[in-house]
Amino acid sequence: MATRTYTLKVAPAKPSPRIDYAALLNEEQLRAVEAGEGPVLVIAGAGSGKTRTLTFRVARLLERGVPPEGILLLTFTNKAAREMTRRVEELAGSFADVRRILGGTFHHAAHVLLRQHAGALGFSTNFTVLDREDARDLMVTCIAERKLKSDKRFPRPELVLDLVSMATNLQQPVSQVLVDRRPQFLPLAPEVLATAARYQQRKAQMHLMDFDDLLLHLKRLLTQHDDIRAQLAERFRCVLVDEYQDTNRLQGDLVDLLAGERKDLTVVGDDCQSIYSFRGADFTNIIGFPERYPGCAVFTLTRNYRSTPEILGLANASISRNARQFPKELTAARPSGAMPVVVPTRDADEQAAFVAQRILELRDEGMSLEAMAVLYRAHSHSLELQLELARRGIPFRVRSGVRFFEQSHIKDVLAYLKLVNNAGDELAFKRVVRRVPGVGPATTEHLWTSLRALPEGTPLADALAHEDVRAHLPRKAQKGFQRFSDLMARLTRPEGARTPGVLVEEVLAGGYAEYLKAEYAAEEQREEDIRQLAQFAGRFEDLARFLTEIALVSEFAAEEALGADAPDEYLTLSTVHQAKGLEWRAVFVLWLADGRFPLSLATRSDAEEEEERRLFYVALTRAKDELALVYPLTVQPREGERILLRVSRFIEELPSGEDAPYDRLVLATVAAAPGEAGGQPTRAVPPLGPDGPLPSGLESED
Repeated sequence: MATRTYTLKVAPAKPSPRIDYAALLNEEQLRAVEAGEGPVLVIAGAGSGKTRTLTFRVARLLERGVPPEGILLLTFTNKAAREMTRRVEELAGSFADVRRILGGTFHHAAHVLLRQHAGALGFSTNFTVLDREDARDLMVTCIAERKLKSDKRFPRPELVLDLVSMATNLQQPVSQVLVDRRPQFLPLAPEVLATAARYQQRKAQMHLMDFDDLLLHLKRLLTQHDDIRAQLAERFRCVLVDEYQDTNRLQGDLVDLLAGERKDLTVVGDDCQSIYSFRGADFTNIIGFPERYPGCAVFTLTRNYRSTPEILGLANASISRNARQFPKELTAARPSGAMPVVVPTRDADEQAAFVAQRILELRDEGMSLEAMAVLYRAHSHSLELQLELARRGIPFRVRSGVRFFEQSHIKDVLAYLKLVNNAGDELAFKRVVRRVPGVGPATTEHLWTSLRALPEGTPLADALAHEDVRAHLPRKAQKGFQRFSDLMARLTRPEGARTPGVLVEEVLAGGYAEYLKAEYAAEEQREEDIRQLAQFAGRFEDLARFLTEIALVSEFAAEEALGADAPDEYLTLSTVHQAKGLEWRAVFVLWLADGRFPLSLATRSDAEEEEERRLFYVALTRAKDELALVYPLTVQPREGERILLRVSRFIEELPSGEDAPYDRLVLATVAAAPGEAGGQPTRAVPPLGPDGPLPSGLESED
C-alpha cells in the first residue's frame, strides 16, 4: 500500500481592509462608513463629503463580502450615478466587479427590474418607454379624441401631462392634484380628468410606459406579487440612497419596499437642503425616517470643506431658526477669511450697480468670472442686473434657463409694445396674433397681408376692426380676435401719458394672464415675471427708449454667441434652486426683501416658511470665500412714487450688534466736482432703514 503525505496549512488570518479608511476619512465619515447592518441615516451637512462617504460605504460593504449584485445604489441624476460608479470603481475595482452593482437613477433601476418581471403585470417584456416628446404626442391624440367644444382655453398637453405626473409621484388622484395645484382648470375638470384617464388607457393598450410609470409599476410589482418582492429583497442585501431629502412619496415607498424585512438600508441626505416640495419632494421621508425605522443608526456629518468659518457662522445662525430639523452645526475645515457683508441699496438699479462693480473688482484682483455667481429666488429678480452687466460688457450665462428678456413670455409682452411703437412691425404682429385661440400660421399670413393692403396711416385699432381683415378669421377665432382687437385699441389710444410699465400691465390684464395660466405650470411664476417687467418698465417715460434698452441685452448676447472674440469665461446667474449642489468662490444673493426672498406666497404656513429658510441656507452655503447679501430698500413701480420694502426676515432674524455674523456695508458715491468730469471727492450715502434716516416721500408696502 502506497503512503502519501498530506500537509496541513495554517488557516489564513482574517483579511485586513484593502483600503485605509481611517487615513482617507474624517472621524464622522468613518463612523458612517463602518456602521453595521440595519437601517442607517446619514445627515450630511453642506460641503461635508456626502458622496465620498456613500462611495466609501459601498466599498466597505464589498470588502465585508456583500456580492456586487447584492447592492442597489439609487441616485437622482445620471451624472451623479456616473460619478458615484466611477468613484466606487477607483476604490474597489481591484477586488470586486462593480459593474454588477445595480446603480443609477430610480427610473433606471425600475426599468431594469421591470424588463425582467413586466409579464407579471400583464405587460410584454418588450414594452416601450415613452420619452417626453412621445408622451406629449400621445396626449395630443387623447385631447383630439375628446372633440372638445368648450370656448374655455383647454390646458396644453404638457400641463395635462404634468397633472398626471404629479398625481403619480404624490400617490394622489388626478382630481386631488387638480384641486390643490391647478384650481384654474376646475371649470374644465370633467374633460381634464377624462383626458387623463384616456391617456392611461391608451398606454396600457399599446404596452407603453412613460417615465413615471416605471416607478408606479415597480411599486405595483412589489405590492401585488409577494413572491417577486421576496426574490428582490433576497437579491438586494444592501440598499443605498443618495439625496434622500429629495425623494417623493412614491420613491420613498419604493425604498421601503426594496429594503424588505432585512432593512439593511443606508440613506444619505441633508434635511436642511430639502427645497423641492413644488416638484413633489416629501420632507417627511427624511425627517420621519427614525419613526419608520425605530432604532436606526443616525450619523451626522458636520465638517465642512467648502466655506470659511465666517460664512458657516452665518449659515448656522440662520438655519437654527427652523424648528423641524435634525440639529447640527457646521464647522469649517478651512482657515478664516473675509466676513460676509449685508448690503442695503437705495433701489434695484443701485443693487445691480454694486454687484457689477464688485464683480469687476474681484476680477481685477485675480478671481475669474467662472468662480463667481449671483443667486436669487426667481429669475425675474435678475432683470436690472442683466441690463447692467450688458452695459458694462460683463459676459454672463443664466443657469438652466434663458436670459430674462429672451424668455418666450417676456418676448410675447414686448411684442405687444413693439406693435404699439411701430404698427408696421410684421414680426411683432405675427407673434402676438398667434396667441389668439384658433389663429394658426395660414390665418396669420392672411391677416397680415390684408392689413398691409389697407390705406397707409390707418390706425391699428381701425385696421383690426376692418371687415377685409376679419373676413380671414375662422369662426373659432372670432371671439379671441375681438378681445385682441379691444386690447390693441386700449394700448394705442392717444389720450393720456402712459409709461411702458402701464402698457405691460394692460397686456397682462387684457387676457395674457389667462393665457399664461392655461399654457404654463403655476410654479413657473411667469405672471410674476411680467409684473416685475412692468415695475422695471415703469421707470421709463419713453416707450422707444425702453425697447432700445432691452435690445441692448439681446445684442450683447448675440455678440457673445457669434463673435469671433467670444469670452472664455462667464459669470453665472442662477436661481437658488438651480444652484443646489454647486459652489463658487464668491456669491452674491439678491433681492433679500420680504415678498421677494422669501416669496410672499411661500410663507403661508410654518412649513412653507421653513422651506424658504432652507433655500436661504442653500444660497449661503454655495459660497467658498466671499458672500454678499444684497437688498434694495425701495422700488419704483410708477413714475414719481417710491415704495419702501421690508428687509427679508432672514436678515432681520440674524444676531445683530457685536454678535452679528456679518459686516454691514454702507455704499458711497463718487461725485464729480462742479464743471469737471470724473472728479474724485467721496460722499458717503447715509444708511437707510433701522440704522439711518429714510429718504423722504416713501410709503410703506403692505
